[in-house]
Amino acid sequence: MRYLPLTSDDRQAMLGKIGVRHVDDLFKDIPGEFLNPEIDLPRHKTELEVERHLSRMASKNTAAGSVPFFVGAGAYKHHVPATVDHIIQRGEFLTAYTPYQPEIAQGTLQYIFEFQTQIAQLTGMDVANASMYDGSTATAEAVMMARRVTRKKRAVIAGCVHPHYRAVVETTTQYTDDEVVALDAQPADAQAELQAAIDAIDETTSCVVFQNPGVCGNVLDLTPLAEKAHANKALLIVVVTEVMSLGLITSPGEMGADIVVGEAQSIGNGLNFGGPYLGMFATNQKYVRQMPGRLCGETVDSDGTRGFVLTLSTREQHIRREKATSNICTNSGLCSLAFTIHMSLLGEKGLRKLSKLNHKKAVDVKNAVAAVDGVEVLSSSFFNEFAVKLPKNAADVVEKLASDGVLAGVPFSRLDPNAGHDDVLLIAATETVTDGDIEELVSALKGAVA
Repeated sequence: MRYLPLTSDDRQAMLGKIGVRHVDDLFKDIPGEFLNPEIDLPRHKTELEVERHLSRMASKNTAAGSVPFFVGAGAYKHHVPATVDHIIQRGEFLTAYTPYQPEIAQGTLQYIFEFQTQIAQLTGMDVANASMYDGSTATAEAVMMARRVTRKKRAVIAGCVHPHYRAVVETTTQYTDDEVVALDAQPADAQAELQAAIDAIDETTSCVVFQNPGVCGNVLDLTPLAEKAHANKALLIVVVTEVMSLGLITSPGEMGADIVVGEAQSIGNGLNFGGPYLGMFATNQKYVRQMPGRLCGETVDSDGTRGFVLTLSTREQHIRREKATSNICTNSGLCSLAFTIHMSLLGEKGLRKLSKLNHKKAVDVKNAVAAVDGVEVLSSSFFNEFAVKLPKNAADVVEKLASDGVLAGVPFSRLDPNAGHDDVLLIAATETVTDGDIEELVSALKGAVA
């Protein structure tokens, strides 16, 4: 028997308070075809039959490691050492819950502290939190944090910001009076995107959000953008969707960023069909009390022994609601541990070497596809991802190459169907790409665009 503590009168009182007559009214914004859809699964099967049925369904997928793979656009296929998976599956890590009791959670608190330190060093910022759900929600939190800091409401989102990240910001702020100004993407002109962001800043701007490397792969010097933002008492939020790039390019902090957010999946975490992922969030010391999430700090106990505690928890569970900065409550603990283990295995020299290898692979791919008739490379400066313009619809070309056993990249139109860049394709190349993969991509691409 299910335990249902609410009576019918209780539920009616709650619905009346919300302002609806029936619980179904809460779901009216969801299209009917997505509510309780028919699922094509047999009703009764044995365990063995279910396993075989689901295995047959799963075999219809094309695994990233089974074919030449050039897909990126915010999620990247890197080699994750077996050591990472072995360590995170230890019982004390795999089953650990949130470390409210520091006296029995020193191991968890220590690796959170190490993760924060690694993120702060990578981004060039003073302090980082104990991770967030993913890069897109971290970006939305940064915009809301900028409003708290500046007491202004106008957020400028540059055209180079991943469209999905922009959409999450717009969704998060749709019930506030924030003004989100989203600039147009210009895949063929990264400098124009930068100048448009600079020109959009005025005295009413709370923040400007800029991605580096951009969604089309372009890497830029953001110093002029930071100077214009700070001259107008606005914050510069830098988004990084490929954390591996921070092993090679100038850190956002060195360019004047006030907040750095993004996706740290690339280190220690596989693609995993879209999640769970690992949002990162770092800022300057003076803004630390406006930062969402949690912060682990190092201290000493009464005997002078080194230890770790949660030193800052800024959500309403821990402090008065009116003082809370966010309702973010759970950091992606196991994913951040995987990141920390992988980073520890690499070290600074290993990360730089791996980052250089990523860039070299991307250059090799760029040179190869640039030689294909009708293909124009749009990204002049990039890390491990770049954009090309095709003589045909990019989505059609990707489908054709997929049928040939090559996953060639992400059509820009898939990220933003209304942007009008249907002929633009994003191609990513990591250390997992081989010379044979490149040859297959070029061969299939020649046939698809001919």
